[in-house]
Amino acid sequence: MSADPTRIDIRFDPRHYRMSGIAVHGNTPFDVPFISEIAENLWQGGCEEGLVLPDFIVAVVSLYPWEKYRITNGAVRHEIEMYDSTEQAFDQVDELAALVNQHRKSGPVLVHCQAGLNRSSLIAARALMLEGMSADAAITTLREKRSQACLCNKSFERWLRSDRPC
Repeated sequence: MSADPTRIDIRFDPRHYRMSGIAVHGNTPFDVPFISEIAENLWQGGCEEGLVLPDFIVAVVSLYPWEKYRITNGAVRHEIEMYDSTEQAFDQVDELAALVNQHRKSGPVLVHCQAGLNRSSLIAARALMLEGMSADAAITTLREKRSQACLCNKSFERWLRSDRPC
């Protein structure tokens, strides 16, 4: 009898399997599961090539397309190149946050980058803000639910806190 290829080994379940390191921005240490639940139908995290996407996720917005989750349930995948740089442009943020919120109407969405700290935080926070949450509340939520290292790229945090209509 062969093993079920769609079953996630608990040791590699991204809700429990962890990553740790030191983020380049501010030499910020982190130790987090690969994915964390942030709000209703909103998950955020990082990626490692070959991790199996949990079956309950209906859509993935990948901001780090160089590594991919293995999708076994037919979830929709969007791949966008975004950089964790103080030079990163913000022109696509609102469109991506709106896309995330659109998918959230159908079920859980994962927004991921490499470690799940900056790029995914930018989009997840903005998605919450487009639903009426203040920047302060969105940033606090991410740091409580994911990691205090979220938005250690201060240019991303400054952009979220700047005056802009939702």
